[in-house]
Amino acid sequence: MTKYRRGALTQPILARCRQIMSETCEDSGATLTEFNGEEDHVHLLVQYPPTVQISILVNSLKGVSARILRKEFPRHISQFLWGGHFWSPSYFAGSCGGAPLSVISEYIAQQKIPE
Repeated sequence: MTKYRRGALTQPILARCRQIMSETCEDSGATLTEFNGEEDHVHLLVQYPPTVQISILVNSLKGVSARILRKEFPRHISQFLWGGHFWSPSYFAGSCGGAPLSVISEYIAQQKIPE
């Protein structure tokens, strides 16, 4: 979720964010299986090995993406976010060990993408 739930995310920003987060996952030994978002938040389906701590992975995803997105889209992002913040400090991580991945992927794919 973006800081203060400000609607800073656009289609081009989400596309770049997906690329950044996919690369960050790969660097951590994880795989970004599904990604989508709305104007103020993103949903990720990530497969990661048990050796990866979810809190460290999330901090990397948020930190790396925030730095790059602020650098590449400064004028747009500065209209919505200020003070060096991009993402909210909180996050939700849930396990889907029993649920079919197709159901979770479908939920993420059906998010309302901003214009």
